[in-house]
Amino acid sequence: TLAAALADGLAAGEAAARDCGYTPTHTEPPRAEDERRDGVALFHVPSRGKAFVDLQNDVTAGDVALAHREGYRAVEHLKRYTTLGMATDQGKTASVPGIAIMAALTGRDINATGTTTFRPPWTPVAIGALAGPHRGRDFRPTRRTPTHGWAEAQGARFVEVGPWLRAQWYARAGETRWQDSVAREVRTVREAVGVCDVSTLGKIEVVGPDAATFLDFVYAGMISTLRVGRVRYGLMLREDGFVLDDGTVARLAEDRFFLTTTTANAGRVMQHLEHAHQVLRPELDLTMLSVTDAWAQLAIAGPRSRELLAALLDPGADITDAALPHMAMTTATVGGVPVRVYRLSFSGERAYEIGIPPDYGTALIERIMAVGAPLGVAPYGTEALGVLRIEKGHPAGGELNGQTTAADLGLARLVSSRKDCIGARMAQRPALADPARPALVGLKPRDGRSAIRAGAHLLAPGVAATVANDEGYVTSACFSPTLGHPIALALLRRGPARIGETVRVYDPLRGGDTLAEVCAPVFVDQEGARIRG
Repeated sequence: TLAAALADGLAAGEAAARDCGYTPTHTEPPRAEDERRDGVALFHVPSRGKAFVDLQNDVTAGDVALAHREGYRAVEHLKRYTTLGMATDQGKTASVPGIAIMAALTGRDINATGTTTFRPPWTPVAIGALAGPHRGRDFRPTRRTPTHGWAEAQGARFVEVGPWLRAQWYARAGETRWQDSVAREVRTVREAVGVCDVSTLGKIEVVGPDAATFLDFVYAGMISTLRVGRVRYGLMLREDGFVLDDGTVARLAEDRFFLTTTTANAGRVMQHLEHAHQVLRPELDLTMLSVTDAWAQLAIAGPRSRELLAALLDPGADITDAALPHMAMTTATVGGVPVRVYRLSFSGERAYEIGIPPDYGTALIERIMAVGAPLGVAPYGTEALGVLRIEKGHPAGGELNGQTTAADLGLARLVSSRKDCIGARMAQRPALADPARPALVGLKPRDGRSAIRAGAHLLAPGVAATVANDEGYVTSACFSPTLGHPIALALLRRGPARIGETVRVYDPLRGGDTLAEVCAPVFVDQEGARIRG
């Protein structure tokens, strides 16, 4: 009864308060009269007309009676014979009356007749709760990295990267401009050692006896020849021959691979792989799983990164150059927790990435900072990461824009001629193989100081700024703390053949107009000695 329910609720509340360490003040429950308990359940009033039981599927009491006569008396048979309770309410409005009518026809009560399997939502959900608030920021919830709280406590400024919030830079006392913080972080990585959370990179495991064959099909390069414990840079092409994404492939076992993708394209690459398997190569025996959220991934980069890693890992891990060369991986433990260690670099310095279950992400970065303090370790954010990759000439979002081919990016050597892959044939079309296509180059201001901004147009000196004279555009730009002057990456018509020439960098929207020297896209350590040394 209502009075009994109120008394029971009050008693439960007092018990909960006592369990929390409080002394509740006893009060009397609200007064309520006990209802009569001699009522009779009435589910159906017989009549000569139709009596609808399920208003969504137009199931009537006569349909239930027909099911009884036909022998469909079990509730699951009743449901399927009449479609009772199979509409959008999943039986919330119709199942009990329908079962009650069947119970009366069979001479049993409702408990003996049974109920059907109810599916979510267990309780009704308003349409507004499902669709109404999903606008603006609520349309796509913000995702945070495993070390977000730690970064916030260190004074990090954050930026939205796809659905993620990533640390953009870490301001220190006395740094009044964000450029000061970024320059310090870049110098730390170039001269000592830095740590960056790269957990947002897409991560996919491909497992099965045909995994290597499948990856040969979806990557431009040869993956099946990769040895266990080694890592290879991989380039994916779309079916039209343009570059879809880049990343790394690590071979964990003969039939198991660990793939990484760019943050922005993680979902798109997973869709691409599923389509390639289900539609193009369904005969291959393999399984794919997105494991982006299953790993916290921290990059340790800089000339002193191996010293830090040696102090970080538990005794017994062999991280010498012979045991763990560039583009190799191994397993180890940190504080007894298993980790994966990948030796690869996005910065152009000796670098390692450590993968650990995300629950340990904060503990790992705290330990890195503790053991790395004597080495001068400092965290760095996405701005410094961008500067480091521009200095090293690595293509990223501005260059992987859906309009570039492997040849445009100077990566034609990564497209294997020993096998076929998605997009390989289309990439050979005359328009995509034209040497006059815009290709990746570096730019340096002729005066050594004028800013170059991404999006600026490239023109021959002295010509009018018209569409007809446009020869390319700047894709990425920054000030290089390592070199002491602005640098940029650009897509320039016949770019590789024009090294040493002068071009006009024209930016009418922001008032930019300067001359720049065309150079190789790799500004720092063109021989790659730092990565291996």
